[in-house]
Amino acid sequence: MKTLRLGRYALCTGVAVALLAGCGGSQPPTGAPGAIPPFGTSGMARENAARQGPQFFRVLYRFAGGRHDGQNPQASLIDVNGTLYGTTAAGDGCKHGYDSGCGTVFSISTSGSEKVLYRFAGGSDGWLPVASLIDRNGTLYGTTRYGGGSGCVEYFGCGTIYTISASGTEKVFYAFQSNVNGSQPLADLIDVHGTLYGTTYLGGASYLGTVFSLSKRGVETVLHSFAGGADGEYPYAGLIDIKGTLYGTTWSGGGGCGSSGGCGTVFSISTSGVEKVIYRFAGGSDGANPNAGLTVVNGIMYSTTSPFIGCGSGGGCGTVYQISTTGKEKVLHQFGLGSDGSQPIAGLINVNGKLYGTTQTGGLISECGKYPGGCGTVYSVTTGGTEKVLHSFAGSSDGAYPLAGLTYAGGRPYGTTASGGTSGCGGAGCGTVFTLSP
Repeated sequence: MKTLRLGRYALCTGVAVALLAGCGGSQPPTGAPGAIPPFGTSGMARENAARQGPQFFRVLYRFAGGRHDGQNPQASLIDVNGTLYGTTAAGDGCKHGYDSGCGTVFSISTSGSEKVLYRFAGGSDGWLPVASLIDRNGTLYGTTRYGGGSGCVEYFGCGTIYTISASGTEKVFYAFQSNVNGSQPLADLIDVHGTLYGTTYLGGASYLGTVFSLSKRGVETVLHSFAGGADGEYPYAGLIDIKGTLYGTTWSGGGGCGSSGGCGTVFSISTSGVEKVIYRFAGGSDGANPNAGLTVVNGIMYSTTSPFIGCGSGGGCGTVYQISTTGKEKVLHQFGLGSDGSQPIAGLINVNGKLYGTTQTGGLISECGKYPGGCGTVYSVTTGGTEKVLHSFAGSSDGAYPLAGLTYAGGRPYGTTASGGTSGCGGAGCGTVFTLSP
């Protein structure tokens, strides 16, 4: 099986498109950006697409890639006063010599007018932005996986936290300098009473990831270093704040899954750094490997799991689950390798009590080019567990492989696909921005 790297996630060609460590390894990916398998629109794909009925899906923008406008968006968009802002993991060249580039920050109107605000150069300014932005008093904050210095992963750097204005003025707010204080921040930040909080998926005392805080002056404090085992390891997702307590997930650790690595955890942590694992995933029908952060509806948290191995017609392709702040967990929906989608690596959004999300693969369209498994879906799910596919990607002009979650703005959801849209970027397509009518 061939592994293809793309920023935050590793995609694999084979029976299905899988994510994370080397298609069967025990750790998340650490590779540089690369390509996604080619897409296509065979007669069968077009026939399946036609069966979906009246379309209320619309592509707002198709990325051209390279030095034009960026490529491979992996992060959710944010809405700031009616304008959407996002990042592309690659595109626009790179001092490290990667053809796919170092990434961009862009804005796009709800009518589809796109503008590149900043092109990362791949040095001290950081590179490979795979997290969503946050708006903090009119200034946008984000993270880059690499850059900021020469430490950590060869010459790649440990990652940065940067600010950018609406006009495109970028500044590194904090650069991670060593593995001790965390490295490779993959998730978005949150602002709690003027202090930023986030996670790094590597680094810390055991090199298994951290939770950190960052003061208004840019002073970083490691609140918790994950120790592995029962404590959890590799936090991919960001945090949420519920009444002053932070909650998050780790991709592995906690035990279960037939290995010492474990299936992942849900944890709580105080702003002073007191951490507690409130749930340990058991694998199988319970779910494993949560990549996504949590969403709160009426005091209950909701999210997804997406194991990178074992996805088949019998299940094992991910779950939607709910969990209380005391750790009472319930699986609401189990994805299979079929029309309902598979591998929901992104989190959920709450719109009037109903949850909306994306799956990386699966859907009504049974193949994505010559690779079976489907090009992904947009779906809704009730808090009672009733799931409905709203759109199945065909892998061509409409995009393929949505890695990011959705954003609700102006009465409708918006999202991105990491591939598809055009025939560029090595034939895989450079990605899209899309919307669905309410």
